[in-house]
Amino acid sequence: MIDRPTIFALSSGAPPAGVGVIRVSGPAAQAALEALAGRVPEPRRASLARLRDAEGALLDEALVLWFPGPATATGEDLAEFHCHGGRAVIVAVERALASLPGVRRAEPGEFTRRAFANGRIDLAEAEGLADLLCAETELQRAAALANAGGALSRQVDLWRDRVLGLSAEVEGVLDFSDEEDSAELPESFTWNIAALAEELTGWLGRPRSERLGEGFRVVLAGPPNAGKSTLFNALVESEAAITSPIAGTTRDVIERSVAIAGVPFTFVDTAGLREVEGADPIEAIGIDRARDALARADAVLWLGAEGEGPQGAWEVAAQSDRTDFAPKSRANFTLSATTGDGVSALKDALAEAARGALPKPGEAALNARQHARLSDAAEALVSAQGFSDPLLVAEELRRARVAFDQLIGRATTEDMLDTLFGRFCIGK
Repeated sequence: MIDRPTIFALSSGAPPAGVGVIRVSGPAAQAALEALAGRVPEPRRASLARLRDAEGALLDEALVLWFPGPATATGEDLAEFHCHGGRAVIVAVERALASLPGVRRAEPGEFTRRAFANGRIDLAEAEGLADLLCAETELQRAAALANAGGALSRQVDLWRDRVLGLSAEVEGVLDFSDEEDSAELPESFTWNIAALAEELTGWLGRPRSERLGEGFRVVLAGPPNAGKSTLFNALVESEAAITSPIAGTTRDVIERSVAIAGVPFTFVDTAGLREVEGADPIEAIGIDRARDALARADAVLWLGAEGEGPQGAWEVAAQSDRTDFAPKSRANFTLSATTGDGVSALKDALAEAARGALPKPGEAALNARQHARLSDAAEALVSAQGFSDPLLVAEELRRARVAFDQLIGRATTEDMLDTLFGRFCIGK
């Protein structure tokens, strides 16, 4: 009797491809391997086999591998078929697998979910893996790989061990509360709990991992015909925005996401800013959207008159190739997007600024869920410092431990797991 179904899916790229890897995980994985390949090879050693369906028809000649559980990616028996990557081959092998008893096609993220359920990875590592699959820039890859490799989980375990040590001190006081000399917490306890709370607060102040997905947001702003769209095209290296000498050509917000030196950016071109009374209704809407974009910017490149941009904006003296060019006395950058002069220096400066605002390369970064749970732990520790009653202190320390457990998935809900693993592709 097979309690848990065995699952299969194509775990390599979509066909056609040079090789198609079909992964099978579950209690019937060995039987599936025997059914198609006619034998089970030596564990963890690739072997050439002819794959056949239930009627004996030849499906493909492939490499097969056998990984007996629990020391596998999913914590279960696992088999792999490394087939030729044509569509017809993949379809035929998958059809043969689906016809076997107790075997079905995997749902999105089901392989990784089984790895989590079987203790091969924790929740923070699973979230890191999901981010790794979506990574498009070097910074995104490095941050996701750190979490997928357990960097955050190891840190949380260290914090939890420190809280357990503090809890043991409190329990010692409670056990000997009738003895006058042992009725109070030692002074070192207060120092240790304050130091841990401060450390968590420092982590909460770090840039969140979502910033890597969104990228460093740079808004180009200024009056009509200031050269915003031309510079925008130069920064994203694409003719994404229409340019013309006609004032008000750009009437809406245009966004493009690109990477500069491995750093993710979202560049935003905006309608020329001027008094709404002088604009037609459509342009007025574009101006309102431009102002909204300014409010959400990490950096603003101001191409208008010096000193008239938003506070903290970078003064850019654009269109330096024009005969009527008006320099700025305090320009951060003087450039021509048409000739390219000065654009590289601007890109380098933006990349440097973004590195300071985004998670550091290879540094574990918290997502919104993890940030909320770490905040719960920090609040519990701060609250504990306000109590003198050991019973109340013990309860706050328990709250902190629960928050740590929720952060790495020792305590969680099915709905949350469904949401997380639903982000994965089929076959992962």
